[in-house]
Amino acid sequence: MRRSRARNGVRIAVILAVTSIYVFPILWVVLTAFKTRLDIFAVPPKFLFTPTMENFARVFSRATAEGGAESTNFTRYFLNSLGLSFTSVLLALVIGTMGAYSVSRFAFRHRDFVMFSILSTRMLPAIAAIIPIYLMFSKLLHLMDTYTGMVLLYTAFNLPFVIWMMKSFFDEIPPEIEEAAQVDGSSRFRAFYKTALPQVKAGVAGTVVISLLFTWNEFLFALMLTGPRTRTVPVALARTLQGERGVDWGVLAAIETLYVLPVLIVAMSLQKYLLRGLTFGAVRR
Repeated sequence: MRRSRARNGVRIAVILAVTSIYVFPILWVVLTAFKTRLDIFAVPPKFLFTPTMENFARVFSRATAEGGAESTNFTRYFLNSLGLSFTSVLLALVIGTMGAYSVSRFAFRHRDFVMFSILSTRMLPAIAAIIPIYLMFSKLLHLMDTYTGMVLLYTAFNLPFVIWMMKSFFDEIPPEIEEAAQVDGSSRFRAFYKTALPQVKAGVAGTVVISLLFTWNEFLFALMLTGPRTRTVPVALARTLQGERGVDWGVLAAIETLYVLPVLIVAMSLQKYLLRGLTFGAVRR
């Protein structure tokens, strides 16, 4: 009995230690966002202090690092990030889910080669693709600094992942379920939408969160292909956090705290589906 308690105590201690490694940096950033400049650089560090919203107010009124009179419009940058991320993920999910269902349910020649070809588009590093994409956007398609161009680009990069993920989930569902729905009078699309899709809610939730994280945190393409009109927060942050007096850590922490909220809200709202994982569906093969 004592050995069992000792083992449980060791396990709990290890779990707490590992958890603290991941949680402490996040907690430190959040605390820094509510500190004054004096509290941020206090030695020893202050864990008990009077919170202030000064850094959050300065996020939306701070002058640009280039020294111009224009204010850094982080409200617009946040809206750009929200619009580009959620729109591209939604498009990739709609197109990719139907594509994954088609590949999973319909047999055709060279299906494995088609799936490999789809996946191979993600094997190319972004840094290797940025120059041809930049030339195509600037010279051929004229999509530089446009919402349409960025949405199409992010959708194209998310599609292979969505198709591969959703195909594996659809493969777990017996096709007899949709066949029974069609016998009852459902069309193929209705059987997909009303019967098969609800069975893979957990897969949809996981795919949405991972795709959203990729688009939400993407920096390289946004740096090269956006301008003042479509600039996202990661690019704006890199351009404005360096001021005349060095890095403004309070403003930086406030931006990071605000920027993590949308993805955190999405992940928390989909938590019950994410926890189910591959246990989705009522009928399994």
